[in-house]
Amino acid sequence: MAETNVSPLDAHLGYWLRFVSNHVSHAFAAKLAGRGVTVAEWVVLRDLYGQDGMAPSLLADRLGMTRGAISKLADRLAAKGLLTQTADPDDRRYQTLALTPEGRALVPDLSALADRNDAEFFGHLDPAERARVEDTLKGVVRRMGLRSVPID
Repeated sequence: MAETNVSPLDAHLGYWLRFVSNHVSHAFAAKLAGRGVTVAEWVVLRDLYGQDGMAPSLLADRLGMTRGAISKLADRLAAKGLLTQTADPDDRRYQTLALTPEGRALVPDLSALADRNDAEFFGHLDPAERARVEDTLKGVVRRMGLRSVPID
């Protein structure tokens, strides 16, 4: 039987994107774990930062997540004292999610971890290189219509 031409794994750009992404994500997750927060929780905290409150459905839409996922994350963050879930007194089905003072105070620290993680992996790029990489990746996101925020 004749062998077909099979490309090696590392011949694909997706392989290299995943290789880097896995290491960047793992390093960031480890940094966040040291503060008792997961990447998914960080995404929710960061999106609520600066907001007076938000309906879980709106947050789910903004992040491209399911309402069930937002509900689970909100419950975990509330248990950690970082988020409040307030029901509307007139319609208990409607809730508002908001950061507690502790949650608001934590976000800048977690943001600094994100900045440090980014610098560790990409700080060697000059501004023009970084802009090219970012523009290229954002172009793929636009062309493919990608919407959900990466959380794992």
